[in-house]
Amino acid sequence: MLGADDAWGRPERMRIGELAGSLSLNPRTIRYYESIGLLPEPDRGPSGYRDYDDSDAERLRFIRTAQRVGLSLDEISRIIGLRDRGERPCGYVRELLRRQLGELDRRIEEMCRLRDEVTRLEGIADSLDEGEGTFCGLIENLDGTPTGVSPPA
Repeated sequence: MLGADDAWGRPERMRIGELAGSLSLNPRTIRYYESIGLLPEPDRGPSGYRDYDDSDAERLRFIRTAQRVGLSLDEISRIIGLRDRGERPCGYVRELLRRQLGELDRRIEEMCRLRDEVTRLEGIADSLDEGEGTFCGLIENLDGTPTGVSPPA
């Protein structure tokens, strides 16, 4: 159980399956994060199984949250590296979030243009001859109105 201590006050250790289950992660994801350095190699118990503690769970929660806001694993690795060196990564994170916001704005504009184009194409679809084009005249003529069809007013 996360957050529990054993009878001597030491953090309770858990195996990879327990950690993964408590965070709704796949154990392979945890192993992958270890392989790329996002999560340190865990201690191993006498049986050779990986033993994790609350600090590992906390780091995994951070990774998932950072991914949810659109940060890449490389960016997350840099944030963790700064923190592990005792540096405060918040300035770097703010810059990443500013860039992420700009990228989201650009993608929203692109999606709005795409929606307008699809709406336009959908509006002329009924007036197209099914046999027009090699595959589909509607798709093949994305940059212009298909031959013989007037654009909607």
